[in-house]
Amino acid sequence: MATVARKGKVCVTGAGGFIGSWVVKLLLSRDYIVHGTVREPGDAKYAHLRKLEKGTENLELFKADLLDYESLRSAIAGCEGVFHVASPVPSTTSSNPETEVIEPAVKGTLNVLEACLEAKVKRVVVVSSVAAVVFNPSWPQGQVMDESCWSDKEYCKATKNWYFLSKTEAESEALEFGKRRGLDVVTVCPSFVMGPILQPTVNASTLVILKLLKEGYESVENRVRTIVDVRDVGEALLLVYEKGEAEGRFIEVKKDWGIASSERLQRLGWRYRALEDTLGDAVHSFKDAALLH
Repeated sequence: MATVARKGKVCVTGAGGFIGSWVVKLLLSRDYIVHGTVREPGDAKYAHLRKLEKGTENLELFKADLLDYESLRSAIAGCEGVFHVASPVPSTTSSNPETEVIEPAVKGTLNVLEACLEAKVKRVVVVSSVAAVVFNPSWPQGQVMDESCWSDKEYCKATKNWYFLSKTEAESEALEFGKRRGLDVVTVCPSFVMGPILQPTVNASTLVILKLLKEGYESVENRVRTIVDVRDVGEALLLVYEKGEAEGRFIEVKKDWGIASSERLQRLGWRYRALEDTLGDAVHSFKDAALLH
């Protein structure tokens, strides 16, 4: 049997998180050598990464902090590509949003990009969010938002939507950095990410489903969420990394959401799962992780 050629070395920041774990799994399955950044490589909560197929031989974990440039430099050195997934997800209230939310997102992203430039990385894929797209009261009413739409930073500040602001600031800074410094930067803006978990810890979107399943609420928040599967997010990130023609930013939402469109990403070849599969597989993974007991 012929040996499958390895596809090069890439780095995933936030490798132990909800999205990061799936990105690592996908990359390993496609024969990439992966550097993953985590807070403490020896921590048991990252053991699931070692158990992934090819995780023992093709994955190396690095201790890194977004605000520690040298730690990022070590993790990214020798890599051809970088998937910047790590980003703080704050609680609804923050006593010091600049320190707790904005700085890690913006300065952390710039640190990653600076390290990528030094390492002569060929392409950087930055995970942003539709939070950086849709919070714009000046956008024409009824017009579907596309990649030209950005959330209004001043409106985010006025309404204290710090997560929206952090994503908007970080993404705009990343794209500007790429243009100014000659680094190939592509951004992906997924909507609310759900699906099965690989990591043993509970993340923000997982908690949304768990509360409904475990606490038996008689009423729930009347809020519309457009959901995208975490596995489809991973596929989108790899797609824009591997497709040479991909450039700029890409919105990632399902077709039936009338507020923003992922037409640009779909033209590149992206497809998405049915919501029933996303939620069903998520619940099965919660059972396997003993989160429903």
